[in-house]
Amino acid sequence: MADNYLLLLALIVFVGIVCQWISWRIKFPSIIMLLVAGIIFGPVTGVLNPDKMFGDLLFPMVSLSVAVILFEGGLTLKLSDIKDIKRPLRNLLTVGVLITWVITTFAVYYILNFPWALALLFGALMTVTGPTVIKPLLSSIRPQSDIANILHWEGIILDVFGAILIVLVYQLIVSEFSGETLPITFGAMIATGILLGAAGAFLLAFLLKKHLLPYYLHHVVSLGLVLIIFAISNTIMHESGLIAVTLMGMILANTKGVDTDDILFFKESLSVMLISVLFVVLAARLQFSSFAEMGWGSLLVLAIILFVARPISVLISTYRSPLSIKARMLLSWIAPRGIVAAAISALFALKLEAAGYEQAELLVPLTFLIIIGTVLLQGLSARPLALWLNVTEPPSTGVLIVGANLVARALAHALVQQNVTTRLADSSWENVSAARLEGLDTYYGSVVSDHADRNMNFSGIGNLLAMSTNSSLNALTATRFKAEFSPAHTYYLKNSEEEQTGYDKAQHLSYSGRSLFYDDQNYSSLAALIRDGAQIKMTKLSEQFSLEDFQNQYDQRAILLFAFDDKDNLHFFTHDRKLKPSSQWRVGFLLPADLLKEPASKQSKERKKSSDDPEFTQA
Repeated sequence: MADNYLLLLALIVFVGIVCQWISWRIKFPSIIMLLVAGIIFGPVTGVLNPDKMFGDLLFPMVSLSVAVILFEGGLTLKLSDIKDIKRPLRNLLTVGVLITWVITTFAVYYILNFPWALALLFGALMTVTGPTVIKPLLSSIRPQSDIANILHWEGIILDVFGAILIVLVYQLIVSEFSGETLPITFGAMIATGILLGAAGAFLLAFLLKKHLLPYYLHHVVSLGLVLIIFAISNTIMHESGLIAVTLMGMILANTKGVDTDDILFFKESLSVMLISVLFVVLAARLQFSSFAEMGWGSLLVLAIILFVARPISVLISTYRSPLSIKARMLLSWIAPRGIVAAAISALFALKLEAAGYEQAELLVPLTFLIIIGTVLLQGLSARPLALWLNVTEPPSTGVLIVGANLVARALAHALVQQNVTTRLADSSWENVSAARLEGLDTYYGSVVSDHADRNMNFSGIGNLLAMSTNSSLNALTATRFKAEFSPAHTYYLKNSEEEQTGYDKAQHLSYSGRSLFYDDQNYSSLAALIRDGAQIKMTKLSEQFSLEDFQNQYDQRAILLFAFDDKDNLHFFTHDRKLKPSSQWRVGFLLPADLLKEPASKQSKERKKSSDDPEFTQA
């Protein structure tokens, strides 16, 4: 028997990770794959029976997993990022949430005959979307920036505050069922959650600020502290633990002088593992009889959520806003439910079932039905709808540069001067801080992390330049984003050690990207030139001044970097594609320091006489 359980545990983990990988490959929310896998191993084949396998440990396991997931959600919410929140988004997070909550509550009460308290809880569950389901849709749709920003921040903020709302509603049910005094219970729960959440955040912040922990203990201490705060808070006041860990993450993320990115990276990996296991197990507990018991009414509830609650919520929230009718139509269709709704519904359903609450066993299957329905229907139709409404972004010319080193910053400045949306991403704080001091748009962290998937805004970005000094990261980045940018718009810069060893570590990038610049330029050679005073310049070609004239002017020593054609499209010079800039093209090039000081050549003098060819300027 023990050997069978060992095999089942290993199988759950393996299947969960395979589902995550498949979801990544097909660019679809992982929650659907996980739920399908759980249903196959549970009610379909009977291989996995979580209640029998885990017994009394099932509830604590789910509780601790949800605690870690909510703490990680709190860590992603930095208030400084949303200080300029726009009115339509603010309305969606307040009035919109209330409308969705009320309509859904009435729907399940009258259609499925849920008790009022349980209907209120389900209505609260349906107010939460989430970045794990929104982000893949946005990557596929690429809607206009105003639509993308609203959906992006709605998912992140509701991931945190929606969870708190659900906990409060659950406490309302428990208080009514047990006969406790509601105001006192509410006050005690909220106070306990706030106090212990703040205490945990300030303690961890103190340990990190004072360097009282060795680096290798940062992750495990933060995890241990989250779990103990959750347990103590729940011991003092039931269900206050979820509020405590959510607020703990929020407070820690917004504490000055505390670098939470490294902790967040660890929590992301842990959350992926927990989510993978959790949803396979939870889906395996589902029974087809529960769906049969709900009958066709459950599909009617899904239809009301899709075609009534969300459209009315968006219509009222965006009233008198500058958003177009077409933008509002797309917003009205996209609101898939995700991780938080599934995890918390399962947790509270277990508790309500144990307490003997009527129809509590239907909470999970109904929630999972709504999740599957919204993700599948909206996921498959959102892109065609956006194209039909003509609210997608035009082909993007912006650039994401992986690496904020010396060469990357110089190139970014040149592109920004030409009004190209440019964003630098680096996990080196030294590089990122230098870029920020120079006024460049940056993302601090690994671009291949789950945090980047949820929080990086790709609006206006259509090109990827992998220019870090780590060739393995360049390769991984190009492979990771080849679906978003396509190989034609994915570029990488070689490092000198790859050429010196005779082994091109980035060779496999040829399948998903292009090697930047001519003449076997690499990071080290370009960095050396820039340190010596080389500058990136711009020049405009004409009938009297061709590319060949330009190259002769500097004895073939000017390094061609990028160019804008006569329609202002951005192109990069690469090893595999020899651009042929013609008249009216603008060319960006790196000019060595000694050529900056040399007197103008004959060609340059002739060029100055031509009114068609403006003097080259520093970018």
